Amino acid sequence: MSKYIAVAGKGGVGKTTFTALLLRQMVRHKKGTSILAVDADPNANLGEALGLEVTSTISELLEQSKDPKAIPEGMPKNVFIEYKLQQSLVESKDIDLLVMGGPQGAGCYCYPNDILRKHLQDIGENYDFVAVDSEAGLEHISRRTIPRVEVMFVISDSSARGIRSAGRVHDLIRGLKSAVQTVYLIVTKSTEESMESLREEIERTGLTVIGDIPLDPLVVEYDLAGKPLFDLPDDAVSVQAVESILNRAGIFN
Repeated sequence: MSKYIAVAGKGGVGKTTFTALLLRQMVRHKKGTSILAVDADPNANLGEALGLEVTSTISELLEQSKDPKAIPEGMPKNVFIEYKLQQSLVESKDIDLLVMGGPQGAGCYCYPNDILRKHLQDIGENYDFVAVDSEAGLEHISRRTIPRVEVMFVISDSSARGIRSAGRVHDLIRGLKSAVQTVYLIVTKSTEESMESLREEIERTGLTVIGDIPLDPLVVEYDLAGKPLFDLPDDAVSVQAVESILNRAGIFN
């Protein structure tokens, strides 16, 4: 059975950076393991962080399915949607990627979303690991588009506002009951002083801190140059911090 790992948090806290480095370390530790990455954040940029070219998103393809003229004559609508969904998969040597995308327009998506849910469940079971870069609202998880999550990492930056936002995400997760099994908090852009000053705020969230990631000048450099974070060197501060976090969480077991 596939193992689903999700990363959640508000925008700007380093969620996609952590997801990219999570995938980087999984590739290096799990040689021969099949990995599917799902970018479920409407502000989709996981592909860039991984160095993968994305030509279409699932939401764009679902929007096309609402136009009867786009469906070839004689082809059932569900077959057309499933064909388009399969086309949206970005394949590479180490990781395959699906990009959900943001809302495309008005109207009901119930029918195509039902097919999307089944498609993701079917395709996900073909992989050993499925890693999901989630949106803050967790819509794809609450609607069971992403069927389940064994481990979720909630990301916050080193601010009281960020920790409180992570607490609200935790409240959403608890409302999902059995959809998410284990939840951890990760604090980014951290220092020893900031971690100590945030201790009470963190305790109020009820979240377990699995680790923190100091601000890494190399991440800033790679972002400015448009270089994939997947290519960061092994001795980068952020890479080493993510390695420690994943070991504590038992991801490599």
